[in-house]
Amino acid sequence: MNAELLAKAKSLGFSDRQIAHLTGKTEDGVRALRKELGLVPSYRLVDTCAAEFEAYTPYYYSTYDRGDDEVRQSDRRKVMILGGGPNRIGQGIEFDYCCVHAAFALKADGYETLMVNSNPETVSTDYDTSDRLYFEPLTLEDVLHIYEREKCWGAIAQFGGQTPLNLAMGLKKNGVNIIGTSPESIEVAEDRKLFAAMLDRLEIPQPRNGLATNETEALAVARTLEYPVLVRPSFVLGGRAMQIVYSDHELRHYMRFAVEASPERPVLVDKFLEDATEVDVDCIADVGQFEDPNDPRGTIVMGGVLEHIEFAGVHSGDAAMVLPPHTLDAKVIETIRKYTHAMARELRVVGLMNVQYAVKGDVVYVLEVNPRASRTVPFVSKAIGVPLAKLAARVMAGKTLREIGFTEEIWPQYWAVKESVFPFNKFLGQDIILSPEMRSTGEVMGLDPDLGVAYAKAQMAANSPLPLKGRVFLSVGDLHKNHVAGIARQFSELGFDLVATHGTAAVLEAAGLKVQRIFKIGEGRPTAIDLLKNKEIQLVINTPSGAAPRADEVKIRTTAVITGTPIMTTLSGARAAIIGIAALQRSGYQVRTVQEYH
Repeated sequence: MNAELLAKAKSLGFSDRQIAHLTGKTEDGVRALRKELGLVPSYRLVDTCAAEFEAYTPYYYSTYDRGDDEVRQSDRRKVMILGGGPNRIGQGIEFDYCCVHAAFALKADGYETLMVNSNPETVSTDYDTSDRLYFEPLTLEDVLHIYEREKCWGAIAQFGGQTPLNLAMGLKKNGVNIIGTSPESIEVAEDRKLFAAMLDRLEIPQPRNGLATNETEALAVARTLEYPVLVRPSFVLGGRAMQIVYSDHELRHYMRFAVEASPERPVLVDKFLEDATEVDVDCIADVGQFEDPNDPRGTIVMGGVLEHIEFAGVHSGDAAMVLPPHTLDAKVIETIRKYTHAMARELRVVGLMNVQYAVKGDVVYVLEVNPRASRTVPFVSKAIGVPLAKLAARVMAGKTLREIGFTEEIWPQYWAVKESVFPFNKFLGQDIILSPEMRSTGEVMGLDPDLGVAYAKAQMAANSPLPLKGRVFLSVGDLHKNHVAGIARQFSELGFDLVATHGTAAVLEAAGLKVQRIFKIGEGRPTAIDLLKNKEIQLVINTPSGAAPRADEVKIRTTAVITGTPIMTTLSGARAAIIGIAALQRSGYQVRTVQEYH
């Protein structure tokens, strides 16, 4: 590797990391050599408004072709904000919201804001969002170039989701001032062993768990914990490759085909808490600004406590949620508050932190902590009327929550229901059952003083409005047969006719309910698919019969999606639908702006 060859490689687009791999060096070694040779990129300017009118945001891209560097000099204090990179399922647009709000807040406080993002479809890359935009990949090499070229005061890695968070430690090692929660604290939350040790110190319960670097270890851990267990790779985006497994056979299949386990990338195995209520908490804190995190001047405020409608096991990006919590008692909420405050102090949080809890009986378990903006921050901010991302950016830049004037929790006097939007009608034949792996592509909100109406509004917004009359088709797995009669009775009382296949129908008839029996697929006509296609079913309640769904179940669920028939794949979802339908039948709904609620 000589100067001429290195210059050619860089002009052809090879990264330091690729060159290091090809030459047997380290990425740091290639970077050092390149700097020694004075080989750094120059930045060219794009007119974001095509000369139609004045562009206020200089929009830069890097090049190694010789030529002028067009970066405009300025002596204002600069903060670099790292965006979320390319959008895909698992990396929500909610992180873009947080980056934009951070840019607005810091600009208002007099900072010059630099946005680094490589996705032209985001608002953060709009010409009027930040002071300067670098349309560059979110890699260690590219971010360091910009930071050094612009002589930034600080960088924010908390607002772009997992992608920039994974860069935080490498950036700090190379001299970048990561403002907000320290990369060391982020590492404690991400590293399973450090995280478990922290919870033990604080005497906070977590589901029993273990680590596995191969199939044999995974089987040993799972047998110790007892099935079902939740398995997932470490450092994942959007719950990718997360799965609940119920047997040795499923676990073997997972270890062989779903992940590559190694000592550097172990698989996490957690005891899965069946029928537990999952809770998301978004909080904001400034305790890390003080020498002692227990300093009374430090403030921690829970922005929102969101109770999931689906039981634990559905990714928080896919779950329907209610704010404030609708079934948790005051004692459980106080425990959640106590644990949240303790962890924020221990992690010396500056800015936002998200915690996911599972509540089983009176016990509150911590599932996960992310000392960063989460995908629920925009929803919570709109629900309570406080721009949490803006406040967090100001806190990270040195303001305290007392100075900003946000020190008290806000518990709305109305209900805010979040529902997820899915792309299933674009992927026909794909089973729609929700899992720990995120699959939603958007979310909507329903607000109302009545919980049932708020839920019904969220379903309307998600393009799956609840019916007020007609027929309900019920088909549930054996695990749910004990509970289905109560749900069917409530639908009957609301004026719906019941339709079911043989197994579920027998349970309903034994409970004294009138049911129209139909055939299973392949056993005769009419089947549920016939009735769905003829628009003779207005709502489907269909829970999976086991870990591996049967082909006829998938066909029914897919047909419901194609015909636009509302479908609930959990009993908790069916109960929420009952509350929503009853509320609409009772009083209908009113439309108000979100500002009127605030």
